[in-house]
Amino acid sequence: MNEYDNERELIDYLNVLWKRKWLIIIPTFLCVIIAGVYSFRLPPVWEIDAIIQPSKFLIQTAGGKLEEIFVADPKQIAGQINEESYDHLIAAELNLDIRELPKLKAENLKDTKLVRISTKENNIEKGKLVLSSLFNYLKKDLDKKVDVEINGIDINIANHENVIKKKNLYIQSKKIEKSTLKQKILSTQNKLKISEERFKNIMEEMKAAKERIDELEKHLKKALAEKKEGSDAVGLLLYSNEVQHNLRYYNTLDEKLSNEKITQENLRMLINEKEKDIKQLDTQIEILKNEIEDTKNQIDFLNEKRARIDYSKLIKEPTSSLSPVSPKKKRNVMLAGILSLMIFTMLAFFLEYLEKQKLKG
Repeated sequence: MNEYDNERELIDYLNVLWKRKWLIIIPTFLCVIIAGVYSFRLPPVWEIDAIIQPSKFLIQTAGGKLEEIFVADPKQIAGQINEESYDHLIAAELNLDIRELPKLKAENLKDTKLVRISTKENNIEKGKLVLSSLFNYLKKDLDKKVDVEINGIDINIANHENVIKKKNLYIQSKKIEKSTLKQKILSTQNKLKISEERFKNIMEEMKAAKERIDELEKHLKKALAEKKEGSDAVGLLLYSNEVQHNLRYYNTLDEKLSNEKITQENLRMLINEKEKDIKQLDTQIEILKNEIEDTKNQIDFLNEKRARIDYSKLIKEPTSSLSPVSPKKKRNVMLAGILSLMIFTMLAFFLEYLEKQKLKG
């Protein structure tokens, strides 16, 4: 086939198009008009969407750090919505026929833990109500796990607080015991002072008794010397009895002095024991205070953990698009024009073909 033949065929095609131009133009124009009228008569449909953050709480990792954990995977949440898991519940709540419920769509926003929910509806308020209802059902399901976590934390905090109360009571009992020991030490120290005073008095009495004995012995020796010179035997006997009496009194005092020494030693030992007991109590009280401080730190950690728990919430309230998403009037008219032009052009060539076949026959 040469270039002349190609040009001839092209001219034939153009002749057919020109010959049947009205068959192509008029129906195409009518289809465009019909598509335009139909598109403009369709009610505008708006897209209403909202963004949800699922419930989350904190866990402590092996390294001691806090890590956020979402109660459900956002992709799983989106899948449940797309599978119409909540449609019947929403329809029942809003008193809608399930067939009147707009199609709900959900997706996990890329690189986030957020879920975008959307629907298309010509009644904006109805669309917002549907999304709000969907969020409430999602929140109810997701927040159950958070409530369990919060209840566990609250119970843990209450247990720690009870431990602190018990340890504080134990500290108070130890302080009372310490106060009692101090009173006993004070009483024992008073007894020791009294014993030391008695010891001092006994020593003075013993000193006086010793001086009397020495004086009597001196007089006795003098009397014995005078006896040789014919002194009275009765006086010697009296001196001798007095010496013996004072010696017995001195021995009695000495025995009392020994008893006082033993008493003082016992009292000092008792004071030392009580002071050791007080030191042990101080150590126990200090240990209990440290344990209470550790428990308070644990409570602070639990309160921080509780404060950072988030219930499901709307990051973006249900809002409509700035303009209707359908019908796309320009696109519909353009598609109608292109499709009509193609169809009626093919029809023109088909009719031309039938005409030629009829002439040949």
